[in-house]
Amino acid sequence: MTTRRSFLKTGLALAGAATLPAGLLAAAKKPAILGIQLYSVRADMKEAPVITLRRLSDMGYKYVEHANYVNRQFYGHSAAGFKKLLDSLGLAMRSGHTGLNSSHWDATKKDFTDAWKYTLEDAATVGQQYVISPSMESAWYKTYDDLRRTLELFNKSGELCKKNGLKFGYHNHHVEFSTVLGGRKMYDIILAETDPSLVTQQIDIGNMYNAGAQAADIIRHYPGRFELMHVKDEIKSSENKPGEPYESTILGKGVIGTEAITALGRQSGGTTDFIIEQESYQGKTPIDCAKEDLAVMKKWGY
Repeated sequence: MTTRRSFLKTGLALAGAATLPAGLLAAAKKPAILGIQLYSVRADMKEAPVITLRRLSDMGYKYVEHANYVNRQFYGHSAAGFKKLLDSLGLAMRSGHTGLNSSHWDATKKDFTDAWKYTLEDAATVGQQYVISPSMESAWYKTYDDLRRTLELFNKSGELCKKNGLKFGYHNHHVEFSTVLGGRKMYDIILAETDPSLVTQQIDIGNMYNAGAQAADIIRHYPGRFELMHVKDEIKSSENKPGEPYESTILGKGVIGTEAITALGRQSGGTTDFIIEQESYQGKTPIDCAKEDLAVMKKWGY
């Protein structure tokens, strides 16, 4: 029997849910996807991709994100061949990094080149749902008008992806937060000029820290815009790279508050896909870091 207290509690919950944007409600209903960006184990993938993927699967990973698509091959395998390999290991690849660049757009024909069309075809074959451009050519954001033209191209790519059953996305580094064009930060322009129904944002919570940006602030300012997240933690770097005072480390060992940021993404960022990425290892092996990072995310409830 339903008590008055439980009825009121349910009613209030439903009333609160009714005030949320539809995209956030849809995201809240979906289980979180937990995967790893294969750039985290790039040396291992170059030397022995099959063995590395098997080790990741044995650890408990179910999803991977690629960072290697060259001459219509993923890590030396055709799209169909790589899909077969992933299937045999109990892995899936919902997203991947392939940079959209000037070679992919024919301005005279006002159409994408075959190279980009093949990219989308192969992404669909391998089972991707998202094609993520991991960065932007510097010539594409020299001026405010340059950037706006680039973002028009992003929307067009989103339209083409949609026709192929995919969604186009963009992944940030630190330059989007340190560059100001027309009196506005580059990332604010990107969010304003891209159509959310065509272009998703993969928020890299570590990269932006190098420009002094806080992922929590960005997620709160743009709720529901981040379907994918690169999950990182950061510590002071010993490499002294220009513009990059921090480097990634084991999740929970750094300074950015990764657990709280991922929770915020899940709650209000519209995030469904949480992709672990670690690029620096502080003396540990990349594969051991991947194992530790997975254990931390599991501990956090993913």
